[in-house]
This record gives sequence, structure tokens and C-alpha cells, in this order.
Amino acid sequence: MTYQILEQLQQHKTQLLNQVGLGHGMQLAAWFNQHDTVRVCSDHHTLSLYVQGGYESYQKTTSGWRNGGGPDHFCLMPQAQESMWDIRGELSFVHLYYTDQHLRQMAAKIWDKEPSLIQLDEKTFAQDAYITQLYRQFLLSYDWQQNQNVMLLSSAATQLLTHLLQQHSNLDWTLPTVKGGLSPFSLNYVKQWIDQHLHLPLSIADLAEQVHLSEYHFAHMFRHSTHMTPHQYVLQRRLNQAYLYLRSHLQLNLTDIATLCGFSSASHFSRSFKQYYGYAPSLLRQSHTPSSF
Repeated sequence: MTYQILEQLQQHKTQLLNQVGLGHGMQLAAWFNQHDTVRVCSDHHTLSLYVQGGYESYQKTTSGWRNGGGPDHFCLMPQAQESMWDIRGELSFVHLYYTDQHLRQMAAKIWDKEPSLIQLDEKTFAQDAYITQLYRQFLLSYDWQQNQNVMLLSSAATQLLTHLLQQHSNLDWTLPTVKGGLSPFSLNYVKQWIDQHLHLPLSIADLAEQVHLSEYHFAHMFRHSTHMTPHQYVLQRRLNQAYLYLRSHLQLNLTDIATLCGFSSASHFSRSFKQYYGYAPSLLRQSHTPSSF
């Protein structure tokens, strides 16, 4: 879908540094701006974290211009709420865009009841240690353009939205306790589905959808069943599949294998393979290539 704030910011001086779609109504975008005046209003929600700078960022309020930003401060901008900003210094920030429909579907699946209304609290220059941790540890620490990272990024984004529903909305619902794992049938089904779709940039929502669970419930139940996060499991399966290709499909080069196993490039595949197995994929290929005389 089209996210309006992403389009609106590009009509100003704001520079789009990076972006990635997480599917199912979510997208990340990294930005830089300086000495600019910006007005935004959208049909989706936006969670923004200041990464660097932001001390001279001002928001227009009924009582005048107000500042208070800086690294790790966040702004929560609900849909349909207009805001105006005066950027008097430099600012690097990351946006997470998500639709109201996605938020409502998440709430209904997690708590198994339909919220009559979700009202997110508008926040400006606020601080929340959990939001900062998820942004810094996951959303800012992994290459967005690597397909194998999409699941980890989407999982972190889902955790952020769950936290917003709990801590920064009108819902006063305790998170349900998830006990036990997936049924043997569901676990076997989702494992087979993963193996058939390793070449795609899978998200946590893609997997949860196969067994009709919320991302929240699926992640907990899958980890209980496998003792691995979905991201760890999918990465392991990609590397295991690549190992088999290297040994038995000698006509495929490293780029072919990387693509078939869901890696965005041969170089990133080689690094991941060496980190997991302890040696480069080229060495395994050489050991299984017949010598010619």
C-alpha cells in the first residue's frame, strides 16, 4: 500500500535513506532532515524514533512552538492527526508505518475479542525504554535489504505494536499467557510450508497465517515447540538447504544458491554460511567437485 507520510516527506527537504515493506500493513523508513518546515497528516499511524540529533526540532502547538527532542525520543502520530514541524538543526529518524486495520486485527487475534475502538495516545518527544530497545537492538541493527532479515524485522515491529496497544492506547487488557506449543500437525505443516517458501522474504505474519494464529501467539508457541525463534529456525533451514545444494547441485553457482535459499546476495550468503558452519561455502563446493586431469 501507499503510506502518505512517506510521500509527504519526500515533497520537502527530507532525504529517504532506506525503506522496507514488512507486509500486512507495516513499513519501515529511515530519514534525514535539516532546516526544513514540514506538515504531515495521514491515513495511517506512525511511530517515529529519533536516532541522531533532533535537539532543534520543534512542533507547533496551540501555545506556540515546542521542542524537547533528542536521540531515543519518540513521537507517536495517530492517523488523521495533522502536525507541523520546524527542523532548525539536523535530525536522523526512523518511522514505522502501520494501518489502523492491521492494528485492530492484531488486537482481536491476541486477546480474542474485538475492540470497539482503538485510540492511540498522541506522543511528542516522549521516552520509553522498551521502544528504544526494540528499535536499537533489532530495527536499526540489521540490514533492511537482506531478505533473511525481514522476519526478524517484522517480529520486532509486531512487538512494538503490541507494546503500543498495552501502554499507549485506550485498551486496558492484560496480555494473555501463552502455555504450550503448536500441535504436532500444525508444527509439521508450518515447517513444510517454510521449506517450500525459503526463496521468499518471509515475515512472522506469513507463518502465523498458515496456522491461523496471531503473530504474538505463534511466536511464543513456535519457540516453545522448537526452542528457537521463527527467525532462527528459518535461517537454519536456509543454510541447511544451501548446504545440500552445494553438495549435490554442482551446476548451480553461489549466486544461484543464495537466491534459491532466500539470501539477497552471494556475499551475504557466504558470510552467514561461514558463521554457521565455520568454513566458506566455496570450500564445501571444492571438496565435492570432481578433479579434472
